[in-house]
Amino acid sequence: MRRLVLLLALSLLLPALGGCGYNTIQQNDEAVISAWGDVEASYQRRNDLIPNLVETVKAYAAHEQETLTAVTEARAKVGQLKLGSDTLKDPAAIANFQAAQGQMSSALSRLMVVVERYPDLKANQNFRDLQHQLEGTENRINVSRVRYNEAVRVFNTSIRTFPNNLTNNFLLNLPRREPFKAEAGAEKAPTVKF
Repeated sequence: MRRLVLLLALSLLLPALGGCGYNTIQQNDEAVISAWGDVEASYQRRNDLIPNLVETVKAYAAHEQETLTAVTEARAKVGQLKLGSDTLKDPAAIANFQAAQGQMSSALSRLMVVVERYPDLKANQNFRDLQHQLEGTENRINVSRVRYNEAVRVFNTSIRTFPNNLTNNFLLNLPRREPFKAEAGAEKAPTVKF
């Protein structure tokens, strides 16, 4: 009799567990971690291109040392910050990572102004190739950020909707993930002066 009651209880409980969302939450969590890896890979690609870009520019504009130094220092700061999947839950760590990437973007913007000042540098095929690579990398970074934000949206929705919210609250206790946010002032169009 006892076995029959246990078997009956299990047969009623197992279908309920299948719809609790545990696996969905785990899949969405992994998607967030994977999307963040894509963001980091895109930034790494940019950091790998920077030395080549700097060396090319050095050959043509040695007297623009301040800009080149800023790019090199920004790259060094970015290289020191590593975010693993375990730190994705820490908004402060993500903010520090974004700040370092912002400094890198700023330094690269100044480097592009150097290009505009020196037409012979712009005409150099090697530099143009690197410039196209850098532009493509910046596009990849943007696409990776958008995909990361979408993965975060799906994950956050999955832990907040019923019955997944019960599973998360009682079994997993996973916090909401923070999406990539624009830097302060990014809503204003930059001023370009030649």
